[in-house]
Amino acid sequence: MAHTIALAGNPNSGKTSLFNELTGSTQYVGNWPGVTVEKKEGYIRSDKRYMVVDLPGIYSLSPYTLEEVVTRDYLIDGKPDLIINVVDATNLERNLYLTTQLIETGIPVLIALNMIDIIHKNGDHIDTKKLSGMLDCPIVETSAVSRAGLKELVKTATHLIEVAEGGGKPAKFSAPVEKPVSSIMHLIEGAVPPETLRWYAIKLYERDEKVMQRLTISAEIRHQIASIVEESETELDDSAESIITNERYEYLTDVTTQCHQRKRKSGTLSTSDRIDRIVTNRFLALPIFFLIMWGVYFVSIQSIGDLFIGWIEWLFTDIIGAGIGSLLAAVGTSEWLMGLVVDGIIAGVGSVLTFVPQMMILFFFLSLMEDVGYMARVAFIMDRIFRKFGLSGKSFIPMLIGTGCSVPAIMASRTIENQRDRRMTVMLTPFIPCGAKLPVFALLVGAFFPNSAWIASSMYLLGILAVIVSGIVLKKTRAFAGEPAPFVMELPAYHMPRLKGVAIHMWERGKQFIKKAGTIIAVASAGIWILQSTSWSLQMVETQESILASLGRLIAPLFAPLGFGSWEVAVATITGLLAKETIVATFGIVLGLGNVAEGDPTLLASIGSYFNSVSAYAFMIFTLFAAPCAAAIGATRREMQSARWTWAAILFQSGVAYIAALAVYQIGSLLFL
Repeated sequence: MAHTIALAGNPNSGKTSLFNELTGSTQYVGNWPGVTVEKKEGYIRSDKRYMVVDLPGIYSLSPYTLEEVVTRDYLIDGKPDLIINVVDATNLERNLYLTTQLIETGIPVLIALNMIDIIHKNGDHIDTKKLSGMLDCPIVETSAVSRAGLKELVKTATHLIEVAEGGGKPAKFSAPVEKPVSSIMHLIEGAVPPETLRWYAIKLYERDEKVMQRLTISAEIRHQIASIVEESETELDDSAESIITNERYEYLTDVTTQCHQRKRKSGTLSTSDRIDRIVTNRFLALPIFFLIMWGVYFVSIQSIGDLFIGWIEWLFTDIIGAGIGSLLAAVGTSEWLMGLVVDGIIAGVGSVLTFVPQMMILFFFLSLMEDVGYMARVAFIMDRIFRKFGLSGKSFIPMLIGTGCSVPAIMASRTIENQRDRRMTVMLTPFIPCGAKLPVFALLVGAFFPNSAWIASSMYLLGILAVIVSGIVLKKTRAFAGEPAPFVMELPAYHMPRLKGVAIHMWERGKQFIKKAGTIIAVASAGIWILQSTSWSLQMVETQESILASLGRLIAPLFAPLGFGSWEVAVATITGLLAKETIVATFGIVLGLGNVAEGDPTLLASIGSYFNSVSAYAFMIFTLFAAPCAAAIGATRREMQSARWTWAAILFQSGVAYIAALAVYQIGSLLFL
């Protein structure tokens, strides 16, 4: 049976980067907290006898958020053989706060003093040997970016497990606090494992309800514990939790003062601080953000990315489609099967994969901004705006993740401890454009707005605006009324991007896009072709007489006020519930766009009979806000833990989409048509 090593640390301490290097995994690494929302497992690639568990980043073992509960429950109940505590060396005192709590669990602790390269670069010095002696924990200096110290870390970890060493020395509190903690330890002795006795005692002193629920102790002992805590609070004139917090920081201040020497004088601004004076400026922050997003979309969709479109279309139309068509004809394949394969599957998948170059370039820039540290500033900027409208700044973290895919973004809402804010975040996160919606935008922008980069980038602005307006509306209801949860977030220092990490992140996002095209979109394309080629009696017919056409005509009047009342477009809005990329696949099959080359004037002619510039923009708006794909709806159901709330989210999103598209088309028609 494999030995288990738990990776625990503060958010953004480099924990997941270290996990990837140790195990060879490619877990998503983001330069902001809340990326890891559930534990990940992998084996050390140099020794499969040791399994590494990457736990969600937390600041303490207090159960305020769901990820703190996940981490604490695993450490207390899972009993790993060793904890590798990943400590950000550039924020030593704050990171060691968690270390003092991990030591109290009684599990052997090994400290990975990460980002040590930045300490050396800054000219600072940490006396690792002295720090190790004061904490009674082995320490290995590491840098997950340069892989420095990783071999020594693995060697030390395996040795500690084999000899069962590395317990650590619990922080010593002042006498007025040690006395009640010791009294509680005496009362619960025998009710908890001896190695966790002090941890349980401190948690009971802090009035931790979840810990109290775990213990099987008599009502008399519970009463005695309550009396001890009340007496201590009266004596020290503070709440028990605040008393313990202050004691820990007083202890850590003494430790770090002796072990950490800084070169930079206090009060002087770092390079990151000087940059932040501009990019987080009260007046410049938002214009800078939207200017950057405009540039990203211009490069990704309308300049460099656009150069590759013709090649992909040529590959699928003239090479793959024509080649397979000729092969099937040569072997005497029936006409309907050739149509299914060539005009259905290949045309549908090809129409989606056409946009892969644009998506990959877009994902590259988004990953670059995340890795550099800029996206963390965006969350900080949005917090100032969100709080003015009753929203929590924590909600923007899932929304940033949602620029890739709504599914992990919805899951990331677990970092929000307030249930009201968490539910609201799940409902509103799909309003931010995900990668699956971008092909729809790219198609319509290329046809109707070829020289307007702001059209595509405006989707982000409108997404954020919809979040704010919807938040205001929802906060007026009884279900969401109340103050938003506080948002505390450390802004990581800017650093040069890790091209390997950026490339991995870009590929992971792009791979999901390609994988979906080869599976869900392929099956959907086949189904769409069959429905648009057969009648209800399953006879081959013209498209206008098909099952798809009859279903489309049934729902088309619903979309007529939005400017896209043809049955072909109405059907695409429904198939988009399976996966948003399926909208483009539907157009490729039903409208025949899979055979239209980029730059060909027939592109606008083919789609122009179904849209004008205003209705095309209204359709983009509808796609942006409408209920997300089936996978995201499933994630919503899991996070809401309620079918009623899931349906409420779907109906709310669809309602916002309909009203917004209606307003855009009706007002736009009066102004521009």
